[in-house]
Amino acid sequence: MITFNKIVNKLLKKWWKIVFKSEIFEIIDPEQKPEYTSYLNKSIYRLRSEGIIISLKAWVYIVPDDEDRNLNRVDLIDKYYLKFLKKSITAYVWSSYYISGNKSLEFHLKDYSIPEKVVVVNRNLNKKIKIWEYQIIFKTISGKVSGKKQNLYARLSEFVVLRNIEDMELKLSSLELALVESALVSDSLGWLDFNLLNKAVKKYAKVLDTDIFYEIGKMKFIMSFNRLKEIAKHIDRDLYKVFLDIIKKNGWLFIWEWLRGF
Repeated sequence: MITFNKIVNKLLKKWWKIVFKSEIFEIIDPEQKPEYTSYLNKSIYRLRSEGIIISLKAWVYIVPDDEDRNLNRVDLIDKYYLKFLKKSITAYVWSSYYISGNKSLEFHLKDYSIPEKVVVVNRNLNKKIKIWEYQIIFKTISGKVSGKKQNLYARLSEFVVLRNIEDMELKLSSLELALVESALVSDSLGWLDFNLLNKAVKKYAKVLDTDIFYEIGKMKFIMSFNRLKEIAKHIDRDLYKVFLDIIKKNGWLFIWEWLRGF
């Protein structure tokens, strides 16, 4: 069986600095046999007591540097949240994903704050994981195309961009797709951030790729385009006309102002 010192040495070489309990188990026994569970738990207890790791939650640990030892848990999560997000995405869905909706739109606006919820659209997985009050929501998305219900991941992933954020590459909805997603009430978020939508439309109205909106419009999202139309009406008339044309081409559906939250 691997010695405690060897476990420490392997952990100190971890580039990510965030490790999952399963990774420590793999160091102890690559096959993760049940008979070694007791040794795993004892090792984690000793690693924590000697300050080799700091627990963020029951199955997530930081291999700290000297600065980390002086940080409270709020500052620790501020420092490591994006690494935790990327590591969780890689562990659950590898590269078949994109960060969707509000957080994607905030990233485009250079807002890297920690969201209460972040939605990760992917091909197959519906799952929620939580670290303190923050949720990562893995979600599939489906809709009707030509009258048939389809998993829309493959089609929507055509409108995904790769961005380097704090030295990590993350896949995001394009600006156009993020606007459409953020204008849609979903079960995951349950509310609309009209301030965010207004801010994004005001900033990017002249550089948005309207061809992308027309392609997304073929997959309906008519309620979203209704809301974007009303926002654009007071900001950019050309963009307003684009949204109105998409609605006309893909099915008329208008909602009253009081339902939109304006």
